[in-house]
Amino acid sequence: MRDDTQTPERDVIDLGAGGPPAADAAPSPETAPQSAGSDPDLPPGEIERITEDVIAALKTVHDPEIPADIYELGLIYQVDLEAEGVLKVEMTLTAPGCPVAGEMPIWVKDACETVDGVDRADVNLTFDPPWTPDRMSEEARLMLNML
Repeated sequence: MRDDTQTPERDVIDLGAGGPPAADAAPSPETAPQSAGSDPDLPPGEIERITEDVIAALKTVHDPEIPADIYELGLIYQVDLEAEGVLKVEMTLTAPGCPVAGEMPIWVKDACETVDGVDRADVNLTFDPPWTPDRMSEEARLMLNML
């Protein structure tokens, strides 16, 4: 069971929905990570556990120049869990010239592959749409004194 007092509303990567999260689960489609598919063979309880574990894993990855994790910064655009435990992650960086552009997708892959039920993570880096500070959660804004 999720403890919503500790998890902001935007913390939704719904691996079981087969589409974007419900409107009441995230502030807007532009600012919340999306899932376009899931492994239909997993029971809903397992999907929920994997979802929570993937979010926790993503929150362990930090941009070394910004004191916030990549999930709260809004760098994760989409996460799909496909058959046989393949997790597809689409992400961006705060800027195309980011010094860790070659390393951060590897950090995301390694973090996601620690999740029980994820056998392989494929991370795709995109700059379309470009990241903007509007994608950050309130938690990230607070950490960066932007509130």
